[in-house]
Amino acid sequence: MSESRAVPFYCPFCGDEDLRPHEDHHGEWECRACTRVFSLKMIGLRTPLTGGQA
Repeated sequence: MSESRAVPFYCPFCGDEDLRPHEDHHGEWECRACTRVFSLKMIGLRTPLTGGQA
């Protein structure tokens, strides 16, 4: 899996686009508009359902 950063396009709280990496922690971002700090983390891939279940 790639070690490059996943870059968010907007803040999930206020929707503003003025985001910067937060310090040196991988996946942590700070929003300059609402001053919140949040993180992005890939959990994994969902396995597809089989057997006709919806």
